[in-house]
Amino acid sequence: MQRIMNRIKVINEPSDLVPILRAVDTLTKKEVFKELSHSWLTEEEIGEKYGEEGLEALRLFEKMRLVETKWQAGDGGPVKAYHSFYTSLHISASSPVTEISDVLIVAMMPDEDYKKLEDRIIEAVGKQGKFAGDLAEELDMSQIMLRSVIKRSFRLDFRGHRVERFES
Repeated sequence: MQRIMNRIKVINEPSDLVPILRAVDTLTKKEVFKELSHSWLTEEEIGEKYGEEGLEALRLFEKMRLVETKWQAGDGGPVKAYHSFYTSLHISASSPVTEISDVLIVAMMPDEDYKKLEDRIIEAVGKQGKFAGDLAEELDMSQIMLRSVIKRSFRLDFRGHRVERFES
């Protein structure tokens, strides 16, 4: 029997709440995450049980660094297995109400509205990337909102203080 370690995700930055809120915003995501917290599952196992929505949840968890991976023996050779990295949260963040509202707006924004905002940022970032402060100023949005959008995105990521297109 494999022993599961108890790891705690510490949230000091309000925008770090976005991936956590998005990780459980549908019943399927919640169920996939719950299963991954109890055992190691392969992409194939998740796909068989939860379909494309389950696989999309897995990609989100991986991008948000909420799961760990390992290689295990499979029928056709080695396969990647996934397990939730954290078992608990410790939230220690204070924020002005205006900033926390930006975080919650982004986390709960309908996908259609979010995609428009994300597309705007991708266009502004270009192929080379852009410093987050310059980007927030150019797009006339708060830095916390920009960080929240990027933490929700499959297509954007931070590299230090730069915002770049995410290459998986």
